[in-house]
Amino acid sequence: MVVALANPIWVKSGKQLPEMAQLTALEYSQQQAVAPQAGLPQQLAPTTAVTPVWYLALLIAIVGVVSLYALFQYRNRLTQTALCAVNAIMLTAIMGIVLYRTLYMGKSYGSPGDQGDYLPGFYALIAALIFNALANRFIRRDEKLVRGADRLR
Repeated sequence: MVVALANPIWVKSGKQLPEMAQLTALEYSQQQAVAPQAGLPQQLAPTTAVTPVWYLALLIAIVGVVSLYALFQYRNRLTQTALCAVNAIMLTAIMGIVLYRTLYMGKSYGSPGDQGDYLPGFYALIAALIFNALANRFIRRDEKLVRGADRLR
């Protein structure tokens, strides 16, 4: 989750050189070229619009803290399973927000056929989903093993 917080998640280049949209865990920024006005040099001046998405960073941080807390709850596997389920719900919400921002909000920007490029922050979120599912699976397997050993006593 630290990788998702520290790295950009998505970027899309526009039709002209200074145009670009970028999504990080903290902000969604669009840089657009503005046509030159009369009396000004014939150079395109970029303007940047920044939309804060602090709720995305907050969710990512909460997932990281809950994962770290669940790691040290190894004596109570049922609590670990419940925490993994909570993390799965929050990770699904994070992926929904990211996909909404990139697929629908980014569609109005640049060429409509280009979806943009997903960066390391996005792949870190996918890795977190996979590792959370694997953790839940192995916690349940361990719980079955312990219950089976208790029956043999």
